[in-house]
Amino acid sequence: MACRAYFSVRCPSDTPRFTPKCQLRNPRPSLLLHNHLLLSSSPLLPKKIWCLSSRRRSIVPVRSHVATEEKPVSEDRMLVFVPPHPLIKHWVSVLRNEQTPCPIYRNAMAELGRLLMYEASRDWLPTVTGEIQSPMGVASVEFIDPREPVAVVPILRAGLALAENASSIFPATKTYHLGLSRDEETLQPTVYLNNLPDKFLEESRVIVVDPMLATGGTIVAALNLIKECGVDNKQIKVISAVAAPPALQKLSEKFPGLHVYTGIIDPTVNEEGFIIPGLGDAGDRSFGT
Repeated sequence: MACRAYFSVRCPSDTPRFTPKCQLRNPRPSLLLHNHLLLSSSPLLPKKIWCLSSRRRSIVPVRSHVATEEKPVSEDRMLVFVPPHPLIKHWVSVLRNEQTPCPIYRNAMAELGRLLMYEASRDWLPTVTGEIQSPMGVASVEFIDPREPVAVVPILRAGLALAENASSIFPATKTYHLGLSRDEETLQPTVYLNNLPDKFLEESRVIVVDPMLATGGTIVAALNLIKECGVDNKQIKVISAVAAPPALQKLSEKFPGLHVYTGIIDPTVNEEGFIIPGLGDAGDRSFGT
């Protein structure tokens, strides 16, 4: 399945840099690749981008084209984050292995979700400041505001495993379940459970958890339901274990300003709607059924 996905990628300074003609600007801890990355799964596009790590001289080919024109990056552009942390790479590798048994697979999915949610919550959570008495004196402190719990929306059923550690990351959460099943022939989603509130609070922060962003049908349907509850794109962050260009393309077109955090981006979706090489069926492998 060939596609074109235009989106911007944010990454820390030690993230592999894309070449050629990609320029990194703004030498703060969070840097932005300015030009558009055009991913394609088509075998007719053999040109490769080599990702070079500044810490390790490892080279990873990604089949792709790069649009080389310089354009200012709008705040409304969808951003995709692929954190370069070695633990994220480790747990993705465990999930990829076809020999990984169900209990270890589910644990790996939960640990990957913990790390991605940690990365997604930087500079995003509401805080309160004040002073407290420590054993040795008065200290200025800053807490996450418990009056504004993070809304966690796992997409059933595989999303349950990826979201399992949300309550250990965030001091205050509310969980709303969304159940969507995908028709294996049409690849279209059907909603069988909707536990969303009628309206989210005005300043709500929503994390949507879906391990596999393949064709994009399920995640788009889920985000449409969430937006009907009064949430703006910029209040939503999507967490996934692996993403592919068809889903990222749809999200970029329909939800400007959205932030997506994923463990890895794979280049291809096959005719059955599975990501290649992917992780297999995340739901079946997490729960053994």
